[in-house]
Amino acid sequence: MSNPGDTDATPITSARQLADYIAEGCKPKEAFRIGTEHEKFGFRYADLTPPPYAPDGIRALLEEMEGSDWSAIDDSGNPIGLKGQGVDHDGASVSLEPAGQLELSGAPLETLHETRAEFDAHFAHVRAVAEPLGLGFIPLGFHPTMKRDEMPWMPKGRYAIMRRYMPLVGQRGLDMMTRTCTVQVNLDYASETEMIRKLRVALLLQPLATAWFANSPFTEGRPNGMQSARAEVWTDVDNERSGIPSVFFEDGFGFERYVEWLLDTPMYFVHREGRYIDVAGKSFRDFMAGRLGGTGLGGTGLGEATVGDFGDHMTTVFTDVRLKRFLEMRGADAGSPEMMLAQSALWVGLLYDDAALVAVEALIASYNPQDFLSLRPVVPRLGLSAKWGRGTLRDLAREVVAIAKDGLRARARLDKTGEDETSYLAPLEKISEGELSQAEKWLERYNGEWNGDITRIFRYAVC
Repeated sequence: MSNPGDTDATPITSARQLADYIAEGCKPKEAFRIGTEHEKFGFRYADLTPPPYAPDGIRALLEEMEGSDWSAIDDSGNPIGLKGQGVDHDGASVSLEPAGQLELSGAPLETLHETRAEFDAHFAHVRAVAEPLGLGFIPLGFHPTMKRDEMPWMPKGRYAIMRRYMPLVGQRGLDMMTRTCTVQVNLDYASETEMIRKLRVALLLQPLATAWFANSPFTEGRPNGMQSARAEVWTDVDNERSGIPSVFFEDGFGFERYVEWLLDTPMYFVHREGRYIDVAGKSFRDFMAGRLGGTGLGGTGLGEATVGDFGDHMTTVFTDVRLKRFLEMRGADAGSPEMMLAQSALWVGLLYDDAALVAVEALIASYNPQDFLSLRPVVPRLGLSAKWGRGTLRDLAREVVAIAKDGLRARARLDKTGEDETSYLAPLEKISEGELSQAEKWLERYNGEWNGDITRIFRYAVC
């Protein structure tokens, strides 16, 4: 989730203005970039429990990470993130999820080779700071040992509002906030038409991504019967703002129709003078019209709705693919660095090459759209073993990864040794051909060499 973000104080005058705001994200193909975000759970080596914010926990980690390349982001006097600066980190940030999960929001980069270098530098930086504090980090989709009420809470104003509101609209919202980690890739589009094409392809293939990257088979120290507990949580968080909304597939969908949907999606907060004001459940449309109570909310007054307020509101939509001034792929569990890089490679290969995009659209068109939508509730448990046609989802995976590989080969972005980006798909190719998924490998170890000792995962998953 986001650090305090867009501060554009331009008053909103119409929905069309907001559609134009999103459309400003359109850019020529040569300006397309790759932004990868990934989360991981912190733990204390002494007892394997999550570190608190303070003392001797996440706050100390952030303070030690701060330096010439990273400056602190503050929330009511508490450091709650870091903003990258300088040539190597411009556009990057480090933020905290509700229970202290550490997230890198990577800089917009040109190639997957640069993404790999960013991964390596980030994990090295975190290890160098965390280990003297007795801390480690594991990228898994769901916390393998802790109960929900055992997880700490970070002092971010927006999280206090969400913590109050989420149990009113779903059963698993607090699990999502405290016990899940994900990886996502953020990609560009050149036009409204191209946005629609990419959004629809990515939405329909998110269940496949969930199965491919499944990495959360344990809950509170035991197998939970699932491949991705994180994905199962998302089926009951807040369905007004989650999943694969049908509006995205309606005739006439585009930037303005998306804005109209957002205006009726309940808000969480408004940020004013360094404070988060709780307006959870209220309509942004009513906010725009001045119907939220004026000075009565929080004693500060809301004033006019601004473009910055809308930017904040966009970050509280949790669809499987989130449309902003770019597209965010959100269907995957956090996993090993190799798998998280493979997630970026998958979507770059499918969406950044014209021929690959046409090919994957044709593949999808050969099936009924409902076939893809019906996967979402079953893949958390079955993963790639879910039924697909006359076989399993692995059959679709083989076709999709082949298209992605062709797309990366056509991009021809070479590293210093002359290698292109196709090698980053290797983990997905192996899984699609029958190798165990991340979740299946953990279960094999748990039932085998670990003899049911779940604590071993902290040693093997640490990054």
